Amino acid sequence: MNVYVRELCGALARAGVECDVYTRTWKDGLPAVVAVEPGFRVHHIDAGPHEPVGVDDLVDLVDQFTAGVRVQLEGAWRPDLIHANYWLSGLSGHVLKHQLELPLVSTFHTLARVKAENDADHHGLRARAEAEVIGCSDAILALSHDEGAQLERLYHAVPERIEIVPPGVDHRLFSPGDKGEARAALGLGLDDDSPLLLFVGRIQPLKGADVAVRTLAELAHEGASLVVVGGPSGPDGASELRRLHGLVDELGLHDRVRFVDPRPHEELTSYYRAADVCLVPSRSESFGLVALEAAACGTPVVAAAVGGLATLVVPGITGFLVDGRDPASYAACVAKLLDDPELAALVGAQASALARRYRWSITAGRLRRLYADLAARRLVECS
Repeated sequence: MNVYVRELCGALARAGVECDVYTRTWKDGLPAVVAVEPGFRVHHIDAGPHEPVGVDDLVDLVDQFTAGVRVQLEGAWRPDLIHANYWLSGLSGHVLKHQLELPLVSTFHTLARVKAENDADHHGLRARAEAEVIGCSDAILALSHDEGAQLERLYHAVPERIEIVPPGVDHRLFSPGDKGEARAALGLGLDDDSPLLLFVGRIQPLKGADVAVRTLAELAHEGASLVVVGGPSGPDGASELRRLHGLVDELGLHDRVRFVDPRPHEELTSYYRAADVCLVPSRSESFGLVALEAAACGTPVVAAAVGGLATLVVPGITGFLVDGRDPASYAACVAKLLDDPELAALVGAQASALARRYRWSITAGRLRRLYADLAARRLVECS
């Protein structure tokens, strides 16, 4: 989500839409305002301790954060609208909408009721809050048609207010490159012929890193290895990371699985280029930015047939989709690519070509028109 907000706001600013992003002060010494680029500023708002806190604690800080944002807006300039990302920001944006009489656009990225459908823990408060925000949003952005359908089915969102606006990818950064050079730059100690699988994402049950580990165990390619890039996230993140390490030991894969802490976004390019296959075995995925970035780098993707991933991955053309969570099914798809270098090269090239359809400038252009339209409409009232 941080990547989404950063890239989108930069693209909007370059399209002539000034963006001021408000976020909580999470450590001492942060400047009140950071000018990211012309027309794009980040404001740090005091709300709670100057340290990272969990989602459950952030809920209790929403009112303080909202009050701090309102002070900033009243003391500086009046925006044309509010765009909230994630449900906690939606709570804040909903209050500010009524206080300032401004249109509210909401993007959720993940939804509690979708998580509940996939047997993941969900917060009852969160689901109710999402429903309330959706009911009063002047527009709800869905990153894929599947997410739009979920908003209608699970939250009874008004279809006319749902806007399907996929994100983009920075093609200056994410593009095909030399596999050997990427592996050397990362210091992986692998030659070009050693099969390498990649998982990139938050370490939490929803993202399915355990499926990636079990997929490696199912492969007949003894020299294959897996790199897991990401850190624990959410209330179950720490326990999930411990479980993953235990699973690696249980399967005897400790010499073939490498865990890498979260990397700066620009460094991910080398990981995508170094890999033969990128695994995205999520239980649910509103869009699947990792799959898009991997495809842009010419890396075939084997992904769960869920959410936006079903749009991004064309089976047999740009990668493979897997129904269910059976590691053997993932391994069979991976083996097709590893056993046929010509197929893998073709799939990678076709994936890169498809990824070029997704550009942040296109996303920004669509939102610029939506913002202008909303500014001229009567505000939606709470349902």
